[in-house]
Amino acid sequence: MTRYIHPAKKRRLGKLGKRTKWAPFWIIPKIAGIGKKIHPSRFSAGKRNWRRSKTKA
Repeated sequence: MTRYIHPAKKRRLGKLGKRTKWAPFWIIPKIAGIGKKIHPSRFSAGKRNWRRSKTKA
């Protein structure tokens, strides 16, 4: 990668970086109901990894 990253590209990569995270913990009781033991990654829509799937950013 180059030494200087253009601010627009940096902003796009920052937004895509948020998509790699799990859903917040309070989403589980809200969607699945209280008492369910479900992993938060199940409710995150776009799970992206820098090695697996590439972006056009």
